Amino acid sequence: MWLRNCWYVIAWDHEIPAATEGTLFSRKVLGEPILVYRTADGKFAALEDRCCHRHAPLSIGRREGDAVRCGYHGMKFNTAGQCIDLPGMERIPPKAQVKSYPVVCKNNWVFVWMGDPALADEKKLPDNFSCDHPDWVNVPGYMHYDTPYLLICDNLLDFSHLSYVHEKTLGGSTAIAQARPKIETIDADGQRGIKVTRHVHDVPAPPYYQRFRRFDSHLDRWFIYDFLFPGTLLMQSGGRPVTDAPDDLSHAVQLHSCQTLTPETETSTHYFFQQSHRHGEGDSTMKNSMYRTLLEAFNEDCRMITAQYKNLAPGAEEHMLPLHFDAALIRFRQMLADAVAAERAGATEGASASS
Repeated sequence: MWLRNCWYVIAWDHEIPAATEGTLFSRKVLGEPILVYRTADGKFAALEDRCCHRHAPLSIGRREGDAVRCGYHGMKFNTAGQCIDLPGMERIPPKAQVKSYPVVCKNNWVFVWMGDPALADEKKLPDNFSCDHPDWVNVPGYMHYDTPYLLICDNLLDFSHLSYVHEKTLGGSTAIAQARPKIETIDADGQRGIKVTRHVHDVPAPPYYQRFRRFDSHLDRWFIYDFLFPGTLLMQSGGRPVTDAPDDLSHAVQLHSCQTLTPETETSTHYFFQQSHRHGEGDSTMKNSMYRTLLEAFNEDCRMITAQYKNLAPGAEEHMLPLHFDAALIRFRQMLADAVAAERAGATEGASASS
């Protein structure tokens, strides 16, 4: 169940080689192999990584200026996907072209639009500001899952698992699972999804908080995040000593996280993530320490979700026992299903009108 008329992250910008390097980057999104490269003016181009002739990957060809030449029979394509040189033929067939994709970079995330190019709308890009902001410090991360992306969405929409999956890393207290979150619907300013607010009072500081400073008292913790189509989490989280006033953040840990899921295929997923701390907090090793903790925790998630996926019988999701933990993920899945159905109905109506 994929929504096509939206932006998917295909890479961190540092993954895409500079134009001067001449190398080519490819990654599969929604089952489609996509070649992404930088042009001489610093912009990005995204083409189907499959030559229209014999379907050889263009990414194992070579760059020639801002064009790409297939390494099999030498067809050359411009940034719009049009063949501009076909060895041995003076007249290039009109069908000699590959699909091109709208592509844009925002705050170090490179996005591709997977639906109708005419509908590509930058207002639908998420506000991943902390990925590239002088007030926030982070190390960018990437993981690959051999599971469907919706199972990972479920995990991110239900933070009660922190108490158990991440007991020794991000969690630190069973109180997280006991706290009932506030769940709201987001549908404005080009963004759709779920807002989840969870406050956890009077709990021990998790181990990785102690790297910022030693806490002699329990903390009041918070997790406030938007989970947006197609699968992006933007979160404010942190904790302050219970002995401090509610509006006193002078001794608090304040974090901002940006995480996004991009389906590679129906059964595999790209996971891009970072967790930022405020500039000036901790020493120069803090960002790497946080990244290692985050990676350890996300590997805990990966092991659990992969085991869950391998344990699912055909149609098993229809027979899972819904509990209060699932309120946010059930609402998000229904919203997404409705959006996919509406998109498909619109495509069908458009095809009928043009026939």
